[in-house]
Amino acid sequence: MSTEPFKLKDILYGLVIPILVAIIIMLFPVLIGPAAVGAFGADSPIPQILTHGFAVMVLFAIPIILGLIWNKWAGGAAGFLLGTLYYLAFGGYSIFFSIINYDYTANLYADPSFLGNYILGGILIGYIAGALNNKSYNFKRMIGAGMTAAVTVGVMQFVLNYTVSFGAYMTQNDPLYAFFITMLPLVILGIIGPVIAKVMMWYGMMPGGYSS
Repeated sequence: MSTEPFKLKDILYGLVIPILVAIIIMLFPVLIGPAAVGAFGADSPIPQILTHGFAVMVLFAIPIILGLIWNKWAGGAAGFLLGTLYYLAFGGYSIFFSIINYDYTANLYADPSFLGNYILGGILIGYIAGALNNKSYNFKRMIGAGMTAAVTVGVMQFVLNYTVSFGAYMTQNDPLYAFFITMLPLVILGIIGPVIAKVMMWYGMMPGGYSS
């Protein structure tokens, strides 16, 4: 049996679009974040949202989408894997950032908020979205499931940052600011995630069977 020849759409979806997405993701920490600091100042929430907030949106988008279009187990498993990877990467980054800028050498891998925010948060956001949606095509239900999952994890992150985090005093100094920069990216994700999932359903990019 002969191999099917490449089509233009295969190159577009398999090569061009993934490269463009990777470039856009890299632009946020490399160019957009520093530009936002220069424009709005380091104390503004905008640079934080455009860098760490955007990274969290990318991290949690996949568990939410898989939970909505597949099932709660797929969403939870994806959240565990991606959350663990982000926990390892962001923990290491934060340790070296603290050493370089503040001469602070705490082992942030042991920070309970890091474990809860990313590993447990990843599991919960995918599982809750999948469990509440239960393979439904109904867009309103998908929005409700995605938003509930995102807000739940956002509140959990804020509580952990406010109480057991190594840097809890920073959140306690300005809890409204901390709540805002934690919740805004997740609220946006709670809307965007279901929209992406619905578009994927329209184009048949989904596994398993579904109920209407």
